[in-house]
Amino acid sequence: MTFGLPTHSITGFKRSHQSNVPHSTAPTRPCVFLDRDGTLIEERHYLHDPGHVHLLPGTVSGLRLLVDHGHPLVVVTNQAGIGRSLYTEHQMHACNQRMVELLAAAHIALDGLYFCPHIPSDNCKCRKPAIGMALQASRDLGVTLSGAWVIGDKALDVNLALGIGGHGILVRTGYGQDPVQQSLCAPEAICNDLYDAASWIIAHEPRP
Repeated sequence: MTFGLPTHSITGFKRSHQSNVPHSTAPTRPCVFLDRDGTLIEERHYLHDPGHVHLLPGTVSGLRLLVDHGHPLVVVTNQAGIGRSLYTEHQMHACNQRMVELLAAAHIALDGLYFCPHIPSDNCKCRKPAIGMALQASRDLGVTLSGAWVIGDKALDVNLALGIGGHGILVRTGYGQDPVQQSLCAPEAICNDLYDAASWIIAHEPRP
């Protein structure tokens, strides 16, 4: 058990759902799906040590802006290091716990946190850009996928958005600065960091 994150086995991937820190406003706008590594926290090669978890500049301010405008926040992360036996599920949860603690200290809560432990050759239905994690979040949390936003630093995040009928934004804080990643997708915007991405969403989304 980790810091408000009970873990459950769900159709081939695992779910962690954290809701012990209240939102500043009730979610009323489309869900924002967020990548973890290179988007919320610093990119580390197969991160497995919670001591190496550091929020990226723009993470807190960006999430706060989204929360204040009523957007649910759901993390969806590929964790193939588990499938490759490079780290354990327990180690991954410890890293998630540390991230949640850092966000909670800034009064930011996540509505959900989902991960896929598979490697690409497993051909699972949850590894991004497959939409399995987003589908499960929709069932668990009641969020609508069509029109949702996906923010990440890889083409697969943007392509996840296309798969659910949503909108993808690429951030340059991780692999998103690589022209190869930019060439493999068609994001609605390429932003410097999460705050810039959140600002772009608020400026461009339809008004209720």
